[in-house]
Amino acid sequence: MLSLYVKASNFLSRLAKREDGVTAIEYALIAGAVVVAIYLLVQKIGTSTSATFSSINAAV
Repeated sequence: MLSLYVKASNFLSRLAKREDGVTAIEYALIAGAVVVAIYLLVQKIGTSTSATFSSINAAV
């Protein structure tokens, strides 16, 4: 059991030191953050716009 732990630990250590593919992961995380930010912004603008049109419709 201990040898399995040591092998897994060595594998994860080597994997953490590798730098190929890191930029792809970083770009994917940045792209995901941008998508979430745009979604939240559009949702907020949509709610605000809907409330504005509802108040205008009620006034007319």
